[in-house]
Amino acid sequence: MKLFVWDLHGVLEQGNDRAVIDISNEVLSAFEYEQRFGYEDGRRLYGHKWYEYFAFLLPHETHDRHLELQDACFILSEERPDLQYRWMTPTPHVTTVLDTIAARHQQIVISNTRPGTLEMFLKLLELTDYFAPGRAFAVDQHVRDVRTTKKDVLAAYLVEQPAFEEIVIIGDSASDMRLAEVAGGTTYLFAHPDFAFRNCPADFRIRDLREVLHRA
Repeated sequence: MKLFVWDLHGVLEQGNDRAVIDISNEVLSAFEYEQRFGYEDGRRLYGHKWYEYFAFLLPHETHDRHLELQDACFILSEERPDLQYRWMTPTPHVTTVLDTIAARHQQIVISNTRPGTLEMFLKLLELTDYFAPGRAFAVDQHVRDVRTTKKDVLAAYLVEQPAFEEIVIIGDSASDMRLAEVAGGTTYLFAHPDFAFRNCPADFRIRDLREVLHRA
């Protein structure tokens, strides 16, 4: 049996880059800023920590202020799920791919999001059947001093599991690709058609999730 390790944002879903912009602009308005993000900023900044968006737009403000704006975004995203629902949809072919893998192998998702919102995202995308409790892990990396990383989560998970024939890692960032440092594995760097690939090493670069089925 193999283990497939998935990232969520930018891999299993599409559209969150626009939801982030809508939420950020709502918060900017509430804090009475005149500046606003555009959707092109969402493409350019996607993958950064949320406070770094505000550091980009409001470089004259303090780091504490950027964090305050970030916290307001998290609160708003939980209070106004409609801002997420407007844009976020499953990536094409995701159900076919997850169904095929689930028939023979094990899979988990490790997401750079807060625990309080991961369940909401999985429900929205109708992915809860694939990633039941114990197979969906939230890693809040939207702080300057991160204490728990995706690598920590994967290492702890593997301690409790029998040895896998192979570990297959699918993500859209350098931190996802570095998961192979935990216990080896094959890495797939994914990017949606309108997004550039991140500049990091990977065994394969793909724009269609069905390419992963070569390992299934």
